[in-house]
Amino acid sequence: MTTTDIVVIGGGILGASTAYQLARAGHRVTVLERGAPNREGSGTTAGNLHIQGIHTRRPGQAVAADNLRFLPLQRTASTLWSQLPDELDADLELTRNGGFMVAETPEQVQELHQKFDLETQLGLTCEIVSGDEARRRMPALSETVIAAEWCAEDGYANPLLVTPAYLGAARRYGAQVEAFSPVTGIEHDGGAYVVRSGHREWSAGVVIDTAGPWIADVAALAGIRLDMSPVAIQMHITTRMPLGTLTCLVQHIGAGMSVKQVGAGNILIGGGWPAEAFRAHGRSRVATDSISGNLHQAAAVLPLLRDLRLLRTWAGPLAATPDEMPVIGEVPSSPGFFVAGGTYAFTLAPLWGLVLRDLVEGNSPLEPVADLGVDRLVLDAVAHQR
Repeated sequence: MTTTDIVVIGGGILGASTAYQLARAGHRVTVLERGAPNREGSGTTAGNLHIQGIHTRRPGQAVAADNLRFLPLQRTASTLWSQLPDELDADLELTRNGGFMVAETPEQVQELHQKFDLETQLGLTCEIVSGDEARRRMPALSETVIAAEWCAEDGYANPLLVTPAYLGAARRYGAQVEAFSPVTGIEHDGGAYVVRSGHREWSAGVVIDTAGPWIADVAALAGIRLDMSPVAIQMHITTRMPLGTLTCLVQHIGAGMSVKQVGAGNILIGGGWPAEAFRAHGRSRVATDSISGNLHQAAAVLPLLRDLRLLRTWAGPLAATPDEMPVIGEVPSSPGFFVAGGTYAFTLAPLWGLVLRDLVEGNSPLEPVADLGVDRLVLDAVAHQR
């Protein structure tokens, strides 16, 4: 059996960020990943940095996310993202070229203004402009756009680079990363957790479950039942266009849509349109209705997309909660067992790594998160003894 201070379960962006912060603080950290790191949700996301108020509903989403609660977290995460390439000494293809949240109806314009008022109260710098002004700044926008909100801090990073950079930095501080090591058991011997993967075992005082859509499955191995609602969403990428065709991230206030041009010139279309039902033991499949719905929506706002060929569509899993809010904190009935995940994890990952470090060390976190704790999702907990 290997003795370590902390076992982090899940090698996506949240697990990697957490491992980095804890290893940097001097803890012995082992990361266990069921497959290749960054292969699931973290590596299949669109990579957007949502700094202005979010679009509160994905297509098919029953419960709206709480913009008022998200905005302080996004504001703090924005500062952390700006520092991240230097901190990790890595090229993350971080692009902070701003973003438009567009509106096509008077009702949507009203929603923009309500969102803008919240952002102003919380100290975020944004601007609402007319459709004509938005088109002057980015001519690709259609005539159907009658207003837009601009946030200069919006942007994106390459999800294929961020998690490996975090893991590389964590390794430099001594963290051990064990790929293709699915966790098969978690027990508590009264003094420490024993985490098993096949024939191997690790003993640790702290376990952190950042397993994305498999958070509940991992927690169940420790006798903890969590109410999670994992889903799969899908993204689309087109053929290339000249760089500068789209000069910023474009989102829609009334529907799930995000569009941007990546560094190679391709147009990446996301926004939370659902794939087929999440598959816990296999890859989720894309849904034809969501392909047509998302592309139709994007082309209505950006007509130039109609002339492009679609190169690829893929699905990525998402660790959603029933209330569509993040979850982060210690399981009340299982001291030393922490959980983190949920909505907008990519944007919040630098912040969540710091928060988990603070919580593990018994310090007040950088942002208060008591209301996002695990207790609201715990169905029951049964302590397992060796």
